[in-house]
This record gives sequence, C-alpha cells and structure tokens, in this order.
Amino acid sequence: MAKLKKKEYEALLEPTQVELNNLAHWLQHTGTRMMVLVEGRDTAGKGGLISAIAERLNPRQVRVAALAKPTERERTQWYFQRYIPHLPAAGEMVLFDRSWYNRAGVEKVMGYCTDAEYQLFLKQAPVFEQMLVDDGILLYKYWLTVDQAKQEKRFAERAADPLKRWKLSPVDLEARERYVEYGRARDAMFEATHTTHAPWVVVDFNDQRSGRLDLIRHLLDRTPDLTVPDIPIELKPLPGGPAKDRFDGPVRPIPSRY
Repeated sequence: MAKLKKKEYEALLEPTQVELNNLAHWLQHTGTRMMVLVEGRDTAGKGGLISAIAERLNPRQVRVAALAKPTERERTQWYFQRYIPHLPAAGEMVLFDRSWYNRAGVEKVMGYCTDAEYQLFLKQAPVFEQMLVDDGILLYKYWLTVDQAKQEKRFAERAADPLKRWKLSPVDLEARERYVEYGRARDAMFEATHTTHAPWVVVDFNDQRSGRLDLIRHLLDRTPDLTVPDIPIELKPLPGGPAKDRFDGPVRPIPSRY
C-alpha cells in the first residue's frame, strides 16, 4: 500500500478531530472516565499519535501521562502505585505514552527488574485492570507495530536531525539491537494480559499517518453513543465596540520587526 500523502492525511484527520471533540464533550457531559494506553516499539510513533488525538482538545480535560524512570522512593512502592495519581477523574481522558507495561517490555528485556517482579506483574496486571474497568473506566490498550527495516530508517532520521535527536536515549540505542527479544517479550505480555475486559489492539504503524487514522477511527468506533445536547454560544455585541489593547506605565510591548 502506498504511503499516505500529507495533504490527504490532513484532509482525513480533520473530521476525525471533530469527532474527538464530540467524544471529549460526551465524556464531560456524562462524567465518563477514559484511559488510552499507547505502547509499541521504539520509533513506532507513539508521540505523534498522542499529539494527533490531543492537539485540538482541552488540555485541562485531556491529559498526557509520560512518566520518567522511577525514583529511588518509587522503586520501593507497589509497582502500580506511581500510575494511580494519573488516573482520570470524571469527564477526563488520560493518554498514557507508555504505561505500567514498561515492566513487561523494557524492564524485562534490559534486566531492570527481577524475574520474580516480572512474573508478579503478569499476574497482577489483569487484576489491576479489572478493578479499573469494574469502577467504570473505559480502558483501551493499543500496541503500535513497526518492522525492523522501518525502525532502522527512523533511528537514522533521528540521529541525523538535531531537532529529533532528543528522542534517542542510551536505552533506545541499546534496545535497537534487541528487536527479536522485544518481540518475544511482547508476545508473552499479550499471552498474559490480553483479556476480555481489557483486550490489546495491534495497529500497523509502518505508515504512521495511516496508523494514526486507523487507531483514532477504532477508538471512536469502540466508544458508546456520543450524542449530547448541542448548546450554541451567542456572543453579544460589546458595549462601545472593541477597544485597542493599550499599555500604561513602564511596561511596553516589543516593536514588531515584520
């Protein structure tokens, strides 16, 4: 399949972003809570997908959770504890740029956890997610897949572009050589945590633009009826007409150069 052109992608994305606004309005109107876990290989396009979902939505309602590596104190907590403060309240959507599944992926492959910790996670994750779902949270789990040749091309692009180089951490560079190991860890994770109450959905992200549209469409189609009352906003005429923004006192705006 040919790669989706930018103009075609933007034309297709705009109406889905309108629907995402309807979704956010529905969440707020009904008080429903939603969580979207975005997982996948390095360079798959997690950040771009999350931006496409969130960029036209109210950041006070739709939040992104991208946790740094745990602190010394957090390492002594129950594993899921550091994620709990980021769970949504009524009417909110939280997009997790990686989640507790770090333990089943990077921590497992890179040796950052013990085998006992890993096995306990595989046992507890479905139970933890059952509790979230039982409490009424809409929980969606997506895995973004990318072939190794495509991943290598994106690694090279990031290494060559100073504006993207921040995306390459030492862990990413080491993980690049463990493509097969990450695949095995993913499959074991699916086997243990793909449940009826919180199933995994795999999305092809070899073409990131097509992948974003497919995932957003799937997310919208899985959500209940989004119809809510449409209350129009009427702006009354300003008394005396619009005023210019003038400054008094010592503060002055910077003169325009253009």
